[in-house]
Amino acid sequence: MVLEACPDILDYAKGGISHWRDFQAAVAAVVRPMLGISPSAWEAAQAAMGEIPAAIVVAGILQKGTTVTSAGGYLRELTRKAEAGEFSVGPMLMALISSRKREKKRA
Repeated sequence: MVLEACPDILDYAKGGISHWRDFQAAVAAVVRPMLGISPSAWEAAQAAMGEIPAAIVVAGILQKGTTVTSAGGYLRELTRKAEAGEFSVGPMLMALISSRKREKKRA
């Protein structure tokens, strides 16, 4: 489901993604710094959401592309919402999948 919603992450995973640790490694080592997300924003997201959900959120930010102007600021806002119980990864993934399906229908 995550790779269906966020296929762009595959471009940043050496040797592909066959396990969650491959996914997390691509996010932590390549995508997070590339998007300009600070180590402190990353650590706060992991603390609030958990390691895998935080990685999924960063992959979602990557997938949104230029619609997110400040990846670090966006992650911090989602972290605040997660801490308040106002954000979870599931609806974000479903929205990304729906958006991709709409794009395919237009093409």
